[in-house]
Amino acid sequence: MLFRLLAYLNFFRLLAYLNYLGKEVKMLSNNINEDENAMFNLANRYYDGEGIEKDLEKAFHWYQKAAESNHVNAMFILACHYYSGKEIERDLEKAFHWCQKAAERDHVDAMYFLACYYNVGKETGKDLEKTFHWYHKAAERDHVDAMFILACHYYNGKGMKKDLEKALHWYQKAAERDHVDAMFILACHYYNGRGAAKDLEKALHWFQKAAERDNVNAMFNLAHHYYSEKETEKDLEKGFYWYQKAAERNHVDAMFILAGHYYNGKGTEKNLEKALYWYQKATENDHVDAMFSLASHYYLGEETERDLDKAFHWFQKAAEGGDEKAMLFVAFGYNSGEGVKKDLAKAFYWYQKAAESGDEDAIFSVAFCYDNGKGVKKDLEKAFHWYQKAAERDHVKAMFYLANHYESGEGTEKDLEKAFHWYQKAAESGNKYAMFNVAYYYNNGKGVKKDLENAFYWYQKAADSGNERAMFNLASHYYGREGAEKDLEKAFYWYQKTAENGDEDAMSNVAFCYDKGKGTEKDLEKAFNWYKKAAESGNGKAMDKLVNYYKNGEGIEKNLEKAFYWYQKAAESENDKVMNNSVNINWNGTEEDFYWYRKIPGIKEIKFIGLCNGCSLPYTDYQWCQQCNSEQFQQNFSKWTSKNEFIDKFIQEAQINAKNSYEVLEWIPYNKLTNIHYYDKGGFSKIYKAIWLDGPIDSWNFNEQQWNRCNFQIGYEVVLKTLDNSSKINNKFLDEWKHHYNCQKKSFSKFIQFFGITQDPFNLNYIILMSYAKKGNLRKCLSDIIKFKWQDKLQLLKKIILGLKVIHESNLTHGDLHDGNILISDDYSEIFIIDLGLCKPIDDDKEDDEIYGVVPYMAPEILRYTPYTPASDIYSFSMIMWEFTSGIPPFNNRTYDHHLILDICEGERPQITGDTPECYVNLMKKCWDLNPSNRPTITELEYKISEWIRCISEYYVYNRDGNYKFAVPSVDTELTNDMLEFAKANKQEKTNIPVMQSYSQAYYTSRKFTKITEILAKEDSKYLDEFMI
Repeated sequence: MLFRLLAYLNFFRLLAYLNYLGKEVKMLSNNINEDENAMFNLANRYYDGEGIEKDLEKAFHWYQKAAESNHVNAMFILACHYYSGKEIERDLEKAFHWCQKAAERDHVDAMYFLACYYNVGKETGKDLEKTFHWYHKAAERDHVDAMFILACHYYNGKGMKKDLEKALHWYQKAAERDHVDAMFILACHYYNGRGAAKDLEKALHWFQKAAERDNVNAMFNLAHHYYSEKETEKDLEKGFYWYQKAAERNHVDAMFILAGHYYNGKGTEKNLEKALYWYQKATENDHVDAMFSLASHYYLGEETERDLDKAFHWFQKAAEGGDEKAMLFVAFGYNSGEGVKKDLAKAFYWYQKAAESGDEDAIFSVAFCYDNGKGVKKDLEKAFHWYQKAAERDHVKAMFYLANHYESGEGTEKDLEKAFHWYQKAAESGNKYAMFNVAYYYNNGKGVKKDLENAFYWYQKAADSGNERAMFNLASHYYGREGAEKDLEKAFYWYQKTAENGDEDAMSNVAFCYDKGKGTEKDLEKAFNWYKKAAESGNGKAMDKLVNYYKNGEGIEKNLEKAFYWYQKAAESENDKVMNNSVNINWNGTEEDFYWYRKIPGIKEIKFIGLCNGCSLPYTDYQWCQQCNSEQFQQNFSKWTSKNEFIDKFIQEAQINAKNSYEVLEWIPYNKLTNIHYYDKGGFSKIYKAIWLDGPIDSWNFNEQQWNRCNFQIGYEVVLKTLDNSSKINNKFLDEWKHHYNCQKKSFSKFIQFFGITQDPFNLNYIILMSYAKKGNLRKCLSDIIKFKWQDKLQLLKKIILGLKVIHESNLTHGDLHDGNILISDDYSEIFIIDLGLCKPIDDDKEDDEIYGVVPYMAPEILRYTPYTPASDIYSFSMIMWEFTSGIPPFNNRTYDHHLILDICEGERPQITGDTPECYVNLMKKCWDLNPSNRPTITELEYKISEWIRCISEYYVYNRDGNYKFAVPSVDTELTNDMLEFAKANKQEKTNIPVMQSYSQAYYTSRKFTKITEILAKEDSKYLDEFMI
């Protein structure tokens, strides 16, 4: 009001001055005390200093005189000056007095301001009746602002009875005199049909007029109309134009909508950069929806790089601005650790904030937190309370959990009828698990009268909705259970549907149907495939069937090795039936019997059927008489020689003491090898593949007086490892293979089989013959292993541990354990540790001038030149643990030089991926601890990982329906938490799997290092490579 008064003041002074210039001569000639106009003009001259010295005191003197002489403009100017306090002491009473005097003499601006006085009521006391009176008087004399305000009063019923028609009349009058706000409101009236018949043509006319005069709200509404589907033709380009105009004039909602149109390409070409710009602009103006949208874009990574940190930042800003859904996302971020450090207490806080705003999902989450003690002390009564609140707001999951509480009596009195009620409510709302429970209640008369027909109905509903347990039960009903007419074809159909959803029992039943031809045509090959699927999912019965299928060659080619693999898996699952089936084999001297005897660790003492043809005594092993076979070997000693006394002695002692064919070593003539070709390169040797024409010894054939051999008629595939510069090797040089041989004898399946030695006739280097592992080394398999479920990863790690345990229990250390020295069988069922070249007795602390290895796998103490211990092997194992989470070797992108060595010694380790279970991270960190004494022993490692495997296996058995609701009995809290971490990690799909890269200075084979301590002493040394060979 003050600024408008000042504007009027200057305006009237200008008019007076222009009038004065025309009458100046006349004014000066007349008697000034008798002419109010002369007084007024003289006041103006004194005020402006035009033609006379400026004198404000005299100016106000003459304004006062003119006003007292009833000069209406003088009255109004005097009122304006008294009100504003400009160049005169402010006096609101006098301001009101002169404004009223001018209004009463029909001064239209005075009328308008007098109405404002009465409306505000500071000097006069608020008087809506007088307010209306003077606005009306001014409006009738064409005062446009008065018209507008009068219209507002009629619209709101302020000072008079509400009258929309009169409001519209005065809005129209003001709009026709270019009052922009009146144009906008008039358009809104016509658009919505308030006070007049709805008229989109007139509405658009006035929106357009107001928008063209920079009314930003009109621009926004005009844009909205063009984008809407309402009654006029949609014009996206025009709509986009006006949204952009409004946004450029800081209309925050327009900024938000404009961003959405740029993002979706609606009315303009899609432009993500501009979309993000306008979202950002809107957020700078505290637009909460824009904050949420910006957060969503960063969270989803749609057409922009996913950035969880930025997503969380904007979700939190939106949440602080009161957005309920943003509160949920903030809670989720704190709950999962996405974009922010995990903090369950803060997660609960934000769930509760959202719940207090009435969000049903948040109410449910608060209940869930109380139910499970997540971020707040566990309180089943409060959990029940919040589940009930959410359920009463039709939250379907809450209904289900509320029913659970009534069923279990947790947090409330047990009440099966109420449990059934809420299960039924949830089922009727589409919850497939509730459908199953309703069916179960009807089936068993639990909380409701037993009704098999209704039970079958709800099993059918649940099955149609995808509930695996319901499918399974429905199949069982059709198979012959009470409540449905027996129908084997439908039973097979539902078993198959359940199996396709991953239920291992259903897979086994589908296999059974194919095996017996029940409900479908008999097909052993399909039966085998479904048993295999079930077995791979952990079904013990299916594992048992697979053992027989592979052993007998039913539905698949006979394969004893795979039969044993599934026996082992069944044993690990503690399937007593399978273990008994395998142990109670009739040992009739067949090849299969011996295979099982050698493989099954539970069979220690067995009486072999059959007598040795040489000495007529019972075999000491399968078709093996140690006494007679030892004599046969000794008789052949004169027929071969390696021309090296140490090698001859090593082989001869092995042959004399061999308790079975697996312990036999041979001197193998080079000409018995064919198809020799390069395969790979080790740290200190080259690797070749070849065919051994004879193949390894199996047993002595007394009839033909020669050794029976395993050559499959086409030879035996082997790997050759050349020993460089080995033409004159000594006993120490053979230590690696003696250690390997001794460990091999103790564990059939943890070390690659060592067959014997030959010699290259061209360079006289000796060559080791070993069995061939088709998958190659562990490094080559990482891209597959990274995709495995955690229970399978842990099984592989356990096999490595068991091999390392054999070494440690032999009072040895490996000394060079890395992913290139571990081989994998073709079906990932076995691992084999190789390259025991650096293996030495634990108490051998003799210092050498050289150390060997692959830098990332070498423990810091080894890099610092201290003696190797079992703890150093544990450090190397930690790097393999890390590879199972990353899919690449450690420090894959760095040069393996003195900088890396220094960093490792100072505690740097590979970066842990965010999806790694916390319990696994903690164990891995213990294994790579800088202090060797803080690392676990191999026995402790075996126990921890075995417990994890057991718990995870039981977890999936107890939760085979896919609901993952049931706890595992006899598992303590810590193991339960570990188990749930692995289960959660299993659900996460592994994305952005790193590609194995060969960095030019990352050496993946063992190398020799000298003078390391000198290098470590000189941290700025640039010459480490000179000491690497």
